[in-house]
Amino acid sequence: MIIKFDVFGKQMSVIKSEHEWQLFNESDTGIRSRVYDVMIPSDIDESKLEKYLDDIYHEYASEKHSKVKRLK
Repeated sequence: MIIKFDVFGKQMSVIKSEHEWQLFNESDTGIRSRVYDVMIPSDIDESKLEKYLDDIYHEYASEKHSKVKRLK
C-alpha cells in the first residue's frame, strides 16, 4: 500500500514494507526515490503518519504550504 502526502508542497509517499515504514520523494514523472535520513518508527499507526511528517519537516512550512496533507 502506497500512502501519498503533500509535505509542505513536496510530494512524498510512505510504504509499509514487511515491518517498517519507508519514506520516498515523488517526482512529477513518477520516479520515486527513497529517503534514508528519516526513519519512521515501525510502531506508528497509519493514521499518525501525517502528524509525524509534519513534526519532521515543519521547517519547510510556508504561507502557501502551511501543513502536511494526505492525498487520495
